[in-house]
Amino acid sequence: MSDQAVFPQFIKVLALISPLALAACDPMTAQPATPVRPVLVRPVHYEAQVSDRSFVGTVRPRIESDLGFRVAGKVSRRLVEVGTRIEVGQPLAVLDEADLGLQAEQAAAELRAATGVLAQATAAEGRAKELRGKGWSTDAQLDQARAAADEARTRLNRAERSVELTKNSLSYATLVADAGGVVTATLIEPGQVVAAGQSAIRLARLGEKEVVVAIPETLLTRAKSGEAHVSIWSNPDKRYTARLRELAPSADPATRTYLAKFSLPEAGDEVQLGMTATLTLSELASERVARLPLSAMFNQGQGPSLYVADEKGALTLRRVSVKSYDRDDVLISDGVEEGANVVALGVQKLDPAQKVKIVPSLSF
Repeated sequence: MSDQAVFPQFIKVLALISPLALAACDPMTAQPATPVRPVLVRPVHYEAQVSDRSFVGTVRPRIESDLGFRVAGKVSRRLVEVGTRIEVGQPLAVLDEADLGLQAEQAAAELRAATGVLAQATAAEGRAKELRGKGWSTDAQLDQARAAADEARTRLNRAERSVELTKNSLSYATLVADAGGVVTATLIEPGQVVAAGQSAIRLARLGEKEVVVAIPETLLTRAKSGEAHVSIWSNPDKRYTARLRELAPSADPATRTYLAKFSLPEAGDEVQLGMTATLTLSELASERVARLPLSAMFNQGQGPSLYVADEKGALTLRRVSVKSYDRDDVLISDGVEEGANVVALGVQKLDPAQKVKIVPSLSF
């Protein structure tokens, strides 16, 4: 083939290659758009470095007393049942008053007799003084009359006290409440013979309630100096401030725990006796830290840092203050705000100029 025939074919091939070569030289068409990279993130949450400890306890009254009769006798009536609300001075039970009434009548008779004897002795003393003044009596007779009068006065005084005691004993036949509250136990029944001071009615005062829990020996310091809150199982959203009132001086030999009583000054009628409660102990001086996976840390000689991703997919490298390292986690105390999304995996391959897509992760 001659050169004149080849040249037109060369021109046609060159015309086809030229657009492709120009397209390859255009930077806008040569580099495709950077893809958005999905990343796993963990939200930052600060909390006390020393975690709270919770214990299950029971709501009890601050004061619970066993009331009993101050005299012995046979129970005639019991006027209350378990759960009865009691006011101050309200009768709770009554004894048979027959014997106590007889004792009161006997004391009254003794008082009348002593009064008569005193009148007679006083008159005899007066006559003895008159006779001695006229010289018709001796000093011995006057002293004898005076001694008889003094004895009569003493007998009258003793009879008056006996009347008062029998009146008191008769009033003690009715057991009354010395404070308001609720009956938690009845320990007597009608017809039962009771001794003086024997427990008859158990009364719980409602003025102040408390929670009784068992504290292990490792948390005694926190129980004494920490902050305590109580929540009731029937209403777990309501929290009550608690104060340590009493701590047992020795541990229970079986459980090796210490019995602690925390008062609830803010508890109202909604907190019933016997309810189950949760006592939470917090450390007041504990520093607040955020726990993050160790794989989220980025450090290339400029200090520990974290990649924070915002809602638009932009990355920001933040310097953080590390409190301590665990086996799989790191505790940070500063550097990122509460709720920030921190990239948790693959931080070594990230570019701050790169756009990312947030994929939340609950745990690692």
